[in-house]
Amino acid sequence: MNGAMATELLTLFGHFLLLSLLSIGGAITVAPDMHRVMVNQMGLLSDAQFNASIAIAQASPGPNVLFVAVMGYQAAGLAGAAATLFGIMLPSTTLALAAARWGHARREWRAVQAFKAGMAPIVIGLLFATGWILSAQTPGWHHILLTIAAAILVWRTRVHLLVLVAAGALCGAMGWI
Repeated sequence: MNGAMATELLTLFGHFLLLSLLSIGGAITVAPDMHRVMVNQMGLLSDAQFNASIAIAQASPGPNVLFVAVMGYQAAGLAGAAATLFGIMLPSTTLALAAARWGHARREWRAVQAFKAGMAPIVIGLLFATGWILSAQTPGWHHILLTIAAAILVWRTRVHLLVLVAAGALCGAMGWI
């Protein structure tokens, strides 16, 4: 590995360390900033590669955070996958474990309950920003209509999420979106 590649990997690792601390609601919520860095600033991925990384990882069984490893792999092979995945996992996992233990011991405190209630709108806003980045590159309006319909069904009914995922996959397979 040459010096430029090592510097690039260290930069990715450091950036993903910082993103880890901002990823309230999961790594997918900071995908817009991952896009900014990996596509716009560093030029490691194209828009298509970025979107494909998320789609491949989301379609695969396993944790939601797999898309980070797929992006890192596409950008710099196994070393890139390790840099991005360890970067995104290390701080948030450590902090989540410590905070969960602390919060569980103080779950009756009013401040702890207020904090938990206040985090919901932040997570929703971050997920909205991620959806916007992912759909901005897709032509047409069908995907937006399908997203709105799925959101309303989740909000107002008890339809199982796997049914909605299957319906979305069917719409994609039929070429409707």
